Amino acid sequence: MYASAIQTERIAQQQSQRLQALLRAAQATPFYRPLLQGRDLTQLKLQELPVISKAGLMQAFEQHVSDPLLKLTELQALCRDPGRVAERYLGRYTVWESSGSSGQPGVYVQDEAAMAVYENLEGTRRSSPRPWARLWDPLYLSERFAFVGALTGNSGGHFASHVSVERLRRAQPWMTRQWRSFSILQPTSALIAQLDAFAPSIIATYPTAALLLAEEFERGALHCSPQEIWTGGETLSAAMRKRIECAFGCALRNSYGASEFLPLAWECEQGHLHLNADWVILEPVDAQYRPTPLGQCSHTSLLTNLANHVQPLIRYDIGDSVTLAAERCACGSALPVLQVQGRRDDMLYLSDRSGGRLALLPLALTTVLEDEAGLFDFQLQQLGPAALRLQLGATADHSRSAREHCRRVLHRFLLAQGCSDISLSICSGQAFKRGRSGKQKRILAMP
Repeated sequence: MYASAIQTERIAQQQSQRLQALLRAAQATPFYRPLLQGRDLTQLKLQELPVISKAGLMQAFEQHVSDPLLKLTELQALCRDPGRVAERYLGRYTVWESSGSSGQPGVYVQDEAAMAVYENLEGTRRSSPRPWARLWDPLYLSERFAFVGALTGNSGGHFASHVSVERLRRAQPWMTRQWRSFSILQPTSALIAQLDAFAPSIIATYPTAALLLAEEFERGALHCSPQEIWTGGETLSAAMRKRIECAFGCALRNSYGASEFLPLAWECEQGHLHLNADWVILEPVDAQYRPTPLGQCSHTSLLTNLANHVQPLIRYDIGDSVTLAAERCACGSALPVLQVQGRRDDMLYLSDRSGGRLALLPLALTTVLEDEAGLFDFQLQQLGPAALRLQLGATADHSRSAREHCRRVLHRFLLAQGCSDISLSICSGQAFKRGRSGKQKRILAMP
């Protein structure tokens, strides 16, 4: 108990010291300079600073970066080019973008110091379900690692996880020669063939994608047998975990990350997510941005990235509903235990051309609509085995040409996946349906 108290105090001290360094760096940005100028940063309370939204950040991007050479239009051009994934911008920055789940994509710039922090946390704090393997191979040199994510489209797949994997492959080809990325946007049959040919020992992907692979393994279509499954990016239910672990006969480790801070939390052997509180501050708050008590679910959460000084993210609203536990975990870690209400979009099962059933991943559908149709405010609802309804939100383009473009993009994707002729209606003016948690879903299966 005494050791835990010492560890908790040390984490608080590190957090405070790193916050002071971040605030000093933030003084170099046009946005924070007038807010911090002349202030005693050692006495400044974080809650005295304004909440920042993604829309606010992107509308005044150059005001929020400390390097005046960083230009949003150039960074967006980089993220549209599939051939420039993990390219070092200006020779020293790593760039990725987020999805548009909150209405528009964000662009995030990391310097080398921030990337070193992320990679060090990844290498030292991820709990392996095979500790004996890590004892003999701490650098994963003998593993065949497969990242399965959204890698194509007009964005070029410049999402944080993919960029991080490709960055390591470029920097350390001798160590990562057995690492590969695979796209969930291709037909499932092609993805399965590629994974079987690669035969990964570790698969890192989204919970819905892991569930899809488990279903394909159970029916005999997928043959590779990974020894570990890593998931993140969506809500992992207990039923999903059980189905995936039983299908593959291996342990699953879940994680929580964001484009704003990639390694937010990892799961310990007790099945609890631990927040890396020495490098990130996460404030659970209500709808008025007032602190939410320990043990209570928040309306949203505010993130302060203590590692990134080139694009200071301070009290940034990431939109996730979280709960910080009051109790300490039995695993002995002094890092706080975190529960997350993440994305809960549904898997869709539509009719294929042979009369069978075809699974479509929700993240694949949202990525296609965002990247290829430029649509961010929407809800796609399944009405029947071969019927979908696309509901446009208030901020979407409701013109006839925009609607027809959405229809063509979605039909092209569905046909490429092997769906039969799908009836697609497009409408607007109706309230979006919400899931049982009360949160808005963008992909809804049949009731």
